[in-house]
Amino acid sequence: MRTKISLPSAALLLSTVAIATVLAAAPMPAIAQQEQKPANEQVIVPQVERREVKLPRFPSNDFEAGVFGGTYATQNFGTSAVGGLRVGYHITEDIFVEAVYAQTRVSDEAFRRVLPGGIFAQEKATLKYYNFSAGLNLLPGEVFFGRNTAKASAAYLIGGVGSTSLNGQRHQTLNLGLGLRLMLKNWAALQVDMRDHIFSLDLLGKRQSTQNLELTGGLTFFF
Repeated sequence: MRTKISLPSAALLLSTVAIATVLAAAPMPAIAQQEQKPANEQVIVPQVERREVKLPRFPSNDFEAGVFGGTYATQNFGTSAVGGLRVGYHITEDIFVEAVYAQTRVSDEAFRRVLPGGIFAQEKATLKYYNFSAGLNLLPGEVFFGRNTAKASAAYLIGGVGSTSLNGQRHQTLNLGLGLRLMLKNWAALQVDMRDHIFSLDLLGKRQSTQNLELTGGLTFFF
């Protein structure tokens, strides 16, 4: 007994076979054949030539050096001119250290009026001192010159220890004082100091503590 296949059914069967054959023979998509690339892979590598860059060097202005002059009132020997040098280092904006060397001439003229020969070998003797001090800036502000010019300023407290040489003898010295610094430029300042130099002096066989007041002004340069 033979089964008869209708024409439409035969056509549908042939079409299905043809499509399957074409799909089997067709190559797989390129994206399936190639290995998947990571999303963050750099496709183009830039060829940039590196060059050395020299960074500018700005002065820190933490160090200072200066000169000063003024008056030194030596107890029992009157007041005379004094001059000296100072160097310092600013640890922070508010704290600094300083070393000072100065000298003056003192006279025993008043003693020679009542004591033959006076106190010193000569009428005048050289007084020299040096000290190491620490300071604290207080009350930072500005000083105005006219309506359009202002300069930074700061008052400070200072104190330290050192040595005073007078008439061939050395005396351990304590110094205490205050001052005012006025910045003329970022590298220069005007400085006014008031100090009390305290040391013991053996005068006419009697040892006593003396108060020696100093008032100075000077220029300081920062680098």
